[in-house]
Amino acid sequence: MATALKSLHLKNVTSNGGYVGRFAPSPSGQMHFGSLVTALGSFLQAKSQNGQWLLRIEDIDPPREVAGASESILRCLEAHHLFWDHDVVYQSDRSDLYNEKIQYLTEQGFTYHCQCSRAHLVSLKFGQACVCADLKLNIKSLNNENSAIRFRHHNIHQGFYDELLGQVNFPKFDIPAQFAIKRKDNLFAYQLAVVVDDIQQGITQVARGADLLGATLFQLALYQAFDRPAPTFLHFPVVVTEPGKKLSKQNHAREINTKDARANLINALGFFGILPTKELQRGSVQNILNWAICEWDLRKIPAKTECIDNRIGHADSI
Repeated sequence: MATALKSLHLKNVTSNGGYVGRFAPSPSGQMHFGSLVTALGSFLQAKSQNGQWLLRIEDIDPPREVAGASESILRCLEAHHLFWDHDVVYQSDRSDLYNEKIQYLTEQGFTYHCQCSRAHLVSLKFGQACVCADLKLNIKSLNNENSAIRFRHHNIHQGFYDELLGQVNFPKFDIPAQFAIKRKDNLFAYQLAVVVDDIQQGITQVARGADLLGATLFQLALYQAFDRPAPTFLHFPVVVTEPGKKLSKQNHAREINTKDARANLINALGFFGILPTKELQRGSVQNILNWAICEWDLRKIPAKTECIDNRIGHADSI
């Protein structure tokens, strides 16, 4: 795990009870323009409300992690003056907490051990659990290293309200009746870790990319199981090179050049409907950010799930 850099505090951080947001990247690669847009959006949403902006590195999937990516992400944020409040949280340090919460869910009757394949689970009808969920007499044979721990919905959400997109509904046949909270390879699943951490860190609003819209339903089910109020949700349009093709690490998006921090911020602000004056564009990174905090307005952001990367001549756009 990467060594945490010291937190860099901004002035006017709210006390307990105010807005608390976060940026939670996975170290599966370096930051690219799309991840900068998400980081900037969540930062501005927090700071425009005089709130806290926390940083969490979601390093619970070692096979997908890239050596040095965690440190690179922190350096990139610093170069763009996106300074976080409090210490960086690393999910790889929180296994005991995740196991404790799984034990709680088990005691409440929400979990079961499962050896089914992903293909079989996908084939199940809406609301239908796999056969493992009913094998109460066979639980000892299933409770081994080859089993995943799955969460079974008691009340399936079909939609939620998003602060940008409005009411978001999903066809009921697209909603699985169960999902993994600990995988067969003994790694903690994203859905569990993110909810446990957001509760523990007091997150009041989850501001992230619209590629995670579907994950919200699973997370709402976990909030309900933990008997904790859910935060509000805000999903920004993801940056795409063409319709349906997200600018991402998996699509080999280029690492962002931290030496061009000012230009990067100006380009990213354009995705949120904010365009600094020519005079301001020649100013410092901090001045641009201070101005953007004052100009931030969700009504300026396109209420859609993706936006084309139209940076002229940029390598990711060609």
